[in-house]
Amino acid sequence: MFSLIFPGQGSQTVGMCKDMYLKFDLIKKIFKEADEILNFPITDLIFNGPKEKLDLTENTQPSIFLVGYSIFSLLKKEYNIDFDKINYFAGHSLGEYTALAAAEYINFSDAIKILKVRGKAMQSSVKKGKGGMIAILGSKIEDIEKLLLDNTDNYKCYIANDNSIGQIVVSGMKEDLDKFSIDLKKKSIKNISLAVSAPFHCKLMNKATEIMRKEIDKLSFHDSKNKLISNVTADEISDKNELKKLLVDQIENRVKWRESVINMIDKGVDHFIEIGPGKVLSGLVKRINKNVKINTINNESDIKDLDI
Repeated sequence: MFSLIFPGQGSQTVGMCKDMYLKFDLIKKIFKEADEILNFPITDLIFNGPKEKLDLTENTQPSIFLVGYSIFSLLKKEYNIDFDKINYFAGHSLGEYTALAAAEYINFSDAIKILKVRGKAMQSSVKKGKGGMIAILGSKIEDIEKLLLDNTDNYKCYIANDNSIGQIVVSGMKEDLDKFSIDLKKKSIKNISLAVSAPFHCKLMNKATEIMRKEIDKLSFHDSKNKLISNVTADEISDKNELKKLLVDQIENRVKWRESVINMIDKGVDHFIEIGPGKVLSGLVKRINKNVKINTINNESDIKDLDI
């Protein structure tokens, strides 16, 4: 059984997808359409930077979506890959929107527009420099949950991503994260500050939730036979109304990526195909289960190795 997975924020690099853009007219067409939809030269930003501008959340989110969706479209239309064989679609945070578009629940134009809004809303929910995220390595999620619960009077931090075995991401205000980091060091728990512009996937994103609730309510969803695995529930969902609700909930809830992957494997998935920039999700899947097959598709040579 197969699952298509799509990456989230942090996978972006200046110049991503440029080789494929130069070779394939289909990708040129999709990138041109994105420029027109956004009324902004996102193609130039992706290929030429500057990196600081590409790394702004309101630019990163539509950029990663554009690259992932373009490669997916190329596989489907130019290489005639039979995606009817795909059992589940899933994406990490913003990657869930790429999964929704690939699974034909939402249109490309609607997805890229709403991700521009989503990125801006998430970026502006907390004043720049006030919030952040840290990655915790080598710990069990139960131990981190207990540490946070035992110290709610000292600091308020929130598990944002349960990424894989031994990789957890925590969000909070900078001063709270600093206090939490001191406690982690006392317990010899390794943690790394992440270069992000806000504390994503926690209740500090409540302003973004209200903005996205209105935007998602206006979004047209289509019926689809494809099954999506939700970040919020880590389980399959195909009901349109439930999808809308979960996309709103996703803003403040933790991304249950480890649980999602385990659930797909338990359902019989033994081949994951990551489509989009970087290899972050492939690495996380390997940490969760070394026995499954993984393909990462972000250039032409990767496509030649794909066997569905």
